[in-house]
Amino acid sequence: MTSNKAIIVASFGTSYNETRAKTIDRIEQDIADSFPDWDVRRAFTSRMIIRKLEKRDGLKIDYIDEAIERLIDEGYTEVIIQPTLVMNGVEYEDIYHISHRYKGSFDRMSIGTPLLSLERDFDEMTDIIINEFRDESKGVCGNDSALVLMGHGTEHYANGAFPELQLKLFLSGCKDVVITTVEGFPGFKDLEKMVGDIECKDVALLPLMLVAGDHAINDMAGDEPDSLKSILEGLGYDVHPIIKGIAEYESVRRMFVRHVREAMES
Repeated sequence: MTSNKAIIVASFGTSYNETRAKTIDRIEQDIADSFPDWDVRRAFTSRMIIRKLEKRDGLKIDYIDEAIERLIDEGYTEVIIQPTLVMNGVEYEDIYHISHRYKGSFDRMSIGTPLLSLERDFDEMTDIIINEFRDESKGVCGNDSALVLMGHGTEHYANGAFPELQLKLFLSGCKDVVITTVEGFPGFKDLEKMVGDIECKDVALLPLMLVAGDHAINDMAGDEPDSLKSILEGLGYDVHPIIKGIAEYESVRRMFVRHVREAMES
């Protein structure tokens, strides 16, 4: 222990080591560099991924309660828990409720917010999409192209983050970027209506997810008939998947650093 203060960076996790190094590792490192007086620890919220990594790679990663109890045992007195989630869904509620069981164990505990929480977050992400994601997609498939962003989605009411972000893009004059989700609204079945008014032949795909793991490789860019790529090809588009988690963008990682700072100040 180098201090009595720690930041737990709580991620869903991924079993893809290469994308983890480009995304989760870099978020944690950026947070460590920004707050050198705080120790940074890792926790995953997916028990399935935790079990898989331990069995396959011998890599032990704490679940959220294990990470907190480890800090208690080691004598930490101040704790920030920062989720690397996109929205305030079921996983954030789990982090919040589990963490609150331990509030009396520390002099101070604060919980940061997911990527898209406050109005400022949506405005900042809109700018990033327009100025970075869209520019990169046009570099891949030309100026006369569209970009489809694929989020995970959920039945939880927090899924409203995706339609709000879509409306922010539309009101910003950005008509060639469409957001869809694997498990929420708007879904793949809505794509034909959403891209129909965009005059283009080429479409780039990018996961609106922190890491480019199983969903990006299979649901987005796979060759199965129900993948996002196959559906768009069936509509007559030339499709160009970009296998890149959004945490590979420094601007997105800076948003999480800001959220940590805000948790410290709250």
